[in-house]
Amino acid sequence: MSEHHTHTSEEHGHGEHASMSKGKIWKVFFILLFITVIEFIIALWAIPGGHMSQSVGNYVYIFLTLLKAFYIVAYFMHLKYEKLGLQLSLTVSFVFIIYFIVLMLIEGGYLHLHMPKV
Repeated sequence: MSEHHTHTSEEHGHGEHASMSKGKIWKVFFILLFITVIEFIIALWAIPGGHMSQSVGNYVYIFLTLLKAFYIVAYFMHLKYEKLGLQLSLTVSFVFIIYFIVLMLIEGGYLHLHMPKV
């Protein structure tokens, strides 16, 4: 009456997630901590001390924030262990969303500057 099914790790994809060990979690934690420390050094020492301009600091912040977002999404949200198709679809969607946000900010600034005041 009852059938016995054997489940392998390949069948459910759990074998790939097993590589996220405590050591890997700590490694990613210290990478994120290091990036955060760099951001604090820039915010509290480099920019106020005149070692870095505000505009360069903004670009560095954006880069470091995107790097932290990559580590969080890849390792803690397990996107790194998903299939390539899902990774690409999420990445392309994210890029288009950012692109449209930038376009809306540019257009919003244009309308603010060039529309007659009512």
